[in-house]
Amino acid sequence: MKLPRRTFLHLAVGAAAMSLVPRLARAQAYPTRPVHWIVPFPPGGGTDIVARLMGQRLSERLGQPFIIENRPGAGTNIGTEAVVRAPPDGYTLLLVASVNAINATLYDKLSFNFIRDIAPVASIIRQPLIMLVNPSLPVKTVREFIAYAKANPGKINMASAGNGTSQHVSGELFKIMAGIDMVHVPYRGTAPALTDLLGGQVQVYFATQGPSIEYIRAGKLRALAVTTAARSEALPDLSTVGEFLPGFEASLVYGLGAPKNTPAEIVDKLNKEINAALSDPKIKARLADMDGTVLALSPADFGKLMADETEKWGKVIRAANIKPE
Repeated sequence: MKLPRRTFLHLAVGAAAMSLVPRLARAQAYPTRPVHWIVPFPPGGGTDIVARLMGQRLSERLGQPFIIENRPGAGTNIGTEAVVRAPPDGYTLLLVASVNAINATLYDKLSFNFIRDIAPVASIIRQPLIMLVNPSLPVKTVREFIAYAKANPGKINMASAGNGTSQHVSGELFKIMAGIDMVHVPYRGTAPALTDLLGGQVQVYFATQGPSIEYIRAGKLRALAVTTAARSEALPDLSTVGEFLPGFEASLVYGLGAPKNTPAEIVDKLNKEINAALSDPKIKARLADMDGTVLALSPADFGKLMADETEKWGKVIRAANIKPE
């Protein structure tokens, strides 16, 4: 039986509308049970604090516990893979970090593709690194540092928190853009890197603010610049590297991700709640205490940012021939 065109169109529209009902109902009901938010870092660090702060807010707003699970290991790859393999139902989430963009190129045998297998949900915060030098180095600006490094090729030791860390690739990007030669000295974490920077065994380190701010204030370390495109609200008198080296930018970005094929309605609901939280003065103040700037983006824009970061750090890793430890 052939249906009249008008009848067919009415039926088609009705069927489409009916197919939306279960999805809309699912999004409105979500979550109906506890949500597990995997943080692929040890407890107590900045990423852990960000996840717990936002997880508490989501728990209050959505009426179900957002349980923070720390699953460190293999440079965040263990925790990330756990989310990649989880059901795409919104009940297993990932604390996304800049290291995910780095690892995409750093590790050549990953069992997953971060950009393909993790759906971007919401960005949360952007943090700068601080270019620190031992005060014995006769430089007070980035311009003077570059001039000194060019006059003393291979004589400056650059610390990092380990091969392929954000601190390392940021330093390598600086070397490439400034056209200088420095010796990379990897450490197992920030604490030993700062210890040797204080002792003068290394001369420069691109550090996170938290562990280094007191040394800066006490004059034990000299801060030359921050690595973000804009100046830090916590250190407004400190220039950016880009003011001396146009185009330079490096930062730590944290956000929320989910397994691919997570329903768009759930992604949008989480994005809306995260962005609403980021407009709360109390949460903004807490993030500012971490030297963080709120970063409220749509899922699509957050996805583009992570894709751009993956491409950017991929070029640096290949140019500097960086290998994982």
